[in-house]
Amino acid sequence: MSIYETLESNDDARRVLQLRSPVTLEVTGELLCANTEDVQQAVAKARAAQPAWAALSFADRAAYLQKAQEIVLRRQDDIIDRVVSETGKARTDAFSMEVFSCLDSICYYAKNAEKFLKPEKVKPHGIMGFMKKVQIAYKPLGVVGIITPWNGPFVLAVNPSVQALMAGNTVVVKGSEVTPYSTKLAEEIFTEAGLPDGVFQVLLGDGQTGADLCEAGVDKISFTGSVNTGRKVAESCARQLIPCTLELGGKDAMIVCADADLNRAAQGAVVGSCMNTGHYCCGTERIYVVEEVYDEFVDKCVAMTSALQQGSELGFDEDVGAVFWDRQMAIMESHVEDARAKGATVLVGGERNSNLNGLYYKPTVITDVNHDMAIMQSETFGPILCIQKVRNEEEAIKLANDSDYGLSGNVWSQDKDKAMQLALKMDTGSVSINDHAITYGIPVAPFGGVKTSGVGRVNGKLGLRGYTKTVPIIIEKRGGDLASAYPYSAKKAEGMKKFAKFLWGTPVGRWLS
Repeated sequence: MSIYETLESNDDARRVLQLRSPVTLEVTGELLCANTEDVQQAVAKARAAQPAWAALSFADRAAYLQKAQEIVLRRQDDIIDRVVSETGKARTDAFSMEVFSCLDSICYYAKNAEKFLKPEKVKPHGIMGFMKKVQIAYKPLGVVGIITPWNGPFVLAVNPSVQALMAGNTVVVKGSEVTPYSTKLAEEIFTEAGLPDGVFQVLLGDGQTGADLCEAGVDKISFTGSVNTGRKVAESCARQLIPCTLELGGKDAMIVCADADLNRAAQGAVVGSCMNTGHYCCGTERIYVVEEVYDEFVDKCVAMTSALQQGSELGFDEDVGAVFWDRQMAIMESHVEDARAKGATVLVGGERNSNLNGLYYKPTVITDVNHDMAIMQSETFGPILCIQKVRNEEEAIKLANDSDYGLSGNVWSQDKDKAMQLALKMDTGSVSINDHAITYGIPVAPFGGVKTSGVGRVNGKLGLRGYTKTVPIIIEKRGGDLASAYPYSAKKAEGMKKFAKFLWGTPVGRWLS
């Protein structure tokens, strides 16, 4: 039974999907997918609105976003209700990820975009500093297409959009067909905040709608989703010679040293693996523990995981929610059964929660795992702790880097210098020390992956500038004839040779240059 099913294609060539609740499996409605013409019209509308939006001052753009922030704060229960109804995630996860993070993101970029994007004066080095001035301007790209996943349907629409909007772009978002109306809520809020027509739009649709957006003439695509779809997005953008950022999931490793605070580390392991029902790109999926503290650490994880609460009342006292998508449930079950068949030991969970009607999988602890198992190689995306004993930290680093993914990771040690050295050895996009992966939730930190976890960086100054064209403007200080003017001559060439010899062949020249 799917959380969405294709019912038909109507006379307007718009695909119709049937939606179901992951909590009850009951039909909750239908989704009419935007077709190619709808997508093209949305992009054309955004294109028409962009010049006026870009002409606004940073303060004026920020005022719109600050109004949106006020609405998010006022309507936080509406946001939580809608997200929980579509995903079945724990209510606390919905608040922390979808509301709190959005408020923080809007505040940060509204306050800092002008500082990050104002023209910069840069002094040329050497002799050019006497002749030229350089100013670097950051101009909006135009229309940005943003394709978002189902695990953070509101925040992953709002956060990149806020950056693109503050940079002077207009935005067209395509949300996941699994959680369409949580993403559509972002459009409702920005409209209520008074954004001009066409500045921010959300399209409802499926994978074909996303493909149409990539081909609709936008100036950049920001994509969060699977590796396979990310490759298709990258190929489309490369063919059109437009930029893209790709955040494609991970298989995050956790390294627990012998001197770690084991209680805190176990807490980090459980929440890092189980928050958002494990549907978290930076979720902890591989835990490597040095043998001296392995048994004690496992005991703590078992006790904490066994105490987690699941239920379908959708209240704040429930810890782990439903699996958002039946296709993800199938992957999780396949990985666990493969691990069990290859000798892994399931200490907690390892099966669906038969006491609940919906897509609920028990929080799970598995030991005796190794890299021959799919659960230690492929993205599982579920509330599952996989714990492997290692001889020492060197083996932990070797195993942590033995992955096609590299999004984030975490190291646990009370020796901060040692932890930093281990963090630098991890082949991943970001690392947290003595906490589970929290990079995406800290706006100042650029976020992105290496290897198959993605291309480019989002967030912070670097991510914000990724929504702009970097334009250096060179200003001549002197008047008179150009030094490089025609005609060329042997005399001019000889003079240039002597000047080069002076600049880079003498102490005084090297000092000047």
